[in-house]
Amino acid sequence: MLRLNEISLTQFRNYSHATFRFNKAVTGISGLNGSGKTNLIDAVYYLCFTKSYFGKTDALNTQNGKAGFRLEGKFSSSGRHPAVTAIVRETGKKEFSVDGVPYTKMAAHIGKLPCVMIAPDDTSIIMDGSEERRRFMDYTISQLDAEYLQLLIDYNKILQQRNSLLKQAAETGTMDNSLMEILSNQLAGRGQAIYAKRKQFVGEFIPVVIDLYNNICGHQEKLAVNYISNLQSASFKEILLQNKSRDLALQRTSRGIHRDDLEFALNGDIFKLVASQGQRKSLLFALKLAEFEILLKHKGFPPLLLLDDVFEKLDEKRMYNLLTKVCVQNQGQVFITDTHAERLNSALQVLNVDYEIIQL
Repeated sequence: MLRLNEISLTQFRNYSHATFRFNKAVTGISGLNGSGKTNLIDAVYYLCFTKSYFGKTDALNTQNGKAGFRLEGKFSSSGRHPAVTAIVRETGKKEFSVDGVPYTKMAAHIGKLPCVMIAPDDTSIIMDGSEERRRFMDYTISQLDAEYLQLLIDYNKILQQRNSLLKQAAETGTMDNSLMEILSNQLAGRGQAIYAKRKQFVGEFIPVVIDLYNNICGHQEKLAVNYISNLQSASFKEILLQNKSRDLALQRTSRGIHRDDLEFALNGDIFKLVASQGQRKSLLFALKLAEFEILLKHKGFPPLLLLDDVFEKLDEKRMYNLLTKVCVQNQGQVFITDTHAERLNSALQVLNVDYEIIQL
């Protein structure tokens, strides 16, 4: 069982220095906007992922007027009690260590302390472009598969090199064909492997999403989720050859796994065009809880679950169904923020779970 027992924050966002201890499976965090609720659970996320959930640079994570910050978490996992420390120095250099042993590569930490975050702006996964959905898939699979994460890092590096070569060729009128062949082969090799892992993942993931969506809504709706990829119709090598002239004209690699997407439909229509706000929230929670369940299945223990301001725009029934799934059934550690302490307390009391509320 994975647990965070204590966290200390120094010069992180609005915290000069603070230490929080967590004694219950469910921790509610309440306070006015700006009190630091989101910053606290983002600090938990940072210790699991080596970075902020919200894409903030470490300069923005540092308290105003200060230089650098430090986070330390004391965890329990499989009979061990790892102490995880993140330090950003005054120079901007980042150090990440477990029990005092530093990582040479931050990526090596991903998946060691699995974690799922749900935040209000996550509806971008449903409403925005395909990049958001690819990022969601990548973050989930990377926690399951260290090889996948390395393939992704390599792929993005090679993609950047290939795009630079295409731009250079368009500007100079000459192409280094031997270098282009090397980069194309390297890109195709990594991309084909990433596609295979994504395809395997969505085959397991999509049925869980649909089941959870109906569970949260409380009734059956015709939700469809489809994985879309250029590689469904041809190999990556074939795609690169077919689009050689197009890529040169556009000065970028126009096809490949960096264009993959998840498509959502409701009763045969495009989801984001017809879904109500409640349905969008339900799909978001279904996606995130499916991520939770897949991690639980493969890790053998539940990941940490961080819920930031999830009660807004959710009706009472959906909220009850969500909290039952999250707090009663999963047996993991859950952190929930809300501006209304009374609402949070009432919602958790109804479930009859072991909880505590921290008032900021």
